[in-house]
Amino acid sequence: MAKHYRADHVGSLLRPPELLQARADAQDGKITAAQLKAIEDENVLKALDLQKQAGMPIFTEGEYRRAGWATAVRQSIGGLVPVEPASTPLLGTWQGPSGELANQSMGFQPAMAVGEKMSQTRRLAGEEAAFLKAHAPGDWKITMPGAWSAGGQLWRDGVTDKVYGSRKEFILEIAAMLRREIDLLIADGCSYIQLDSLHYVERVTDTTIRQRMIDSGEDPDAYLDELIEVDNATLAGARRPGVTVGMHMCRGNNRSAWHAEGSYEAMAEKAFQKLNLDRFLLEYDTDRAGSFEPLRFMPKDKKVVLGIISSKEPSLETVDELRRRIDEAAKYVPMENLAISPQCGFASTQYGNLLTWDEQRRKLELIVETAQKTWGSVVTA
Repeated sequence: MAKHYRADHVGSLLRPPELLQARADAQDGKITAAQLKAIEDENVLKALDLQKQAGMPIFTEGEYRRAGWATAVRQSIGGLVPVEPASTPLLGTWQGPSGELANQSMGFQPAMAVGEKMSQTRRLAGEEAAFLKAHAPGDWKITMPGAWSAGGQLWRDGVTDKVYGSRKEFILEIAAMLRREIDLLIADGCSYIQLDSLHYVERVTDTTIRQRMIDSGEDPDAYLDELIEVDNATLAGARRPGVTVGMHMCRGNNRSAWHAEGSYEAMAEKAFQKLNLDRFLLEYDTDRAGSFEPLRFMPKDKKVVLGIISSKEPSLETVDELRRRIDEAAKYVPMENLAISPQCGFASTQYGNLLTWDEQRRKLELIVETAQKTWGSVVTA
């Protein structure tokens, strides 16, 4: 049986300044790949110690070896060619007080698309898995981008369609690549696989993008069916004894900005019931996600991790406030099937949200304290 981690986090953690500097130096040719790896290793150990000291029951590398949450595929394939930035972005624009900062920070990687038949040049998360297997103080998690989330960034009309007959054919090839990596991760001893598949709420339920899809002749509900089909293909065979399989959904997370809003209602019945996994990690820290009511569609055999702590804002929630929100959610999902986490990672892109290291630590400690006071433990077998 999969463990139920009552205290969870989405995966990414703030990068220390020396790690960011090392990545920039490696890109400029000032240090070697081996030197960069040594600095990455050193900083991952700091991230593991942070999680241990906070009392977290599940450990990640903080995504420290990635430029961003979805770059595991991009960094592991050949066949990419440079392109001009898309004139019409697939998703919405960055919003909030730091929206302009988020837009500026997107230049951390050049615009690229698949222009030749994809070839995998390395494992997607093999280095992360090997290091966590050797150094994690407990169970460890690997986060993987959903095929549509990763592939949507790498498709360009007039470029990729010269190689692949359809966008779906292209996405299914990425899904197969992800599925092979998941099999390898489980063989490595990974306790927890998390698929970050965001188009359910970044496209299907977003109030602006959903209407834009309809206006352009695209059917959001048909797209929802394809999302479920592809994600289930990615996760085929992943649910096994001793392995937790989760899916994270959020509305954008970059420099404390966001780019989507809207209730889960439009995707809840189909996605919650048809996706073949153990737990959903759902953004719920602001009104942008709507109410808990769509959770009424959650099957009894699935767990819900309530993302009710903000990884965007430094202000610290209170235990009493969080427990009231857990009680509200328990009207729709049994209390024994709930857990808590931040709504997203602290650094979905390498530059991170506008918090300090100590503010991040206090958020993790709050998650653990709230879980212990609510359920009596941070993990249930």
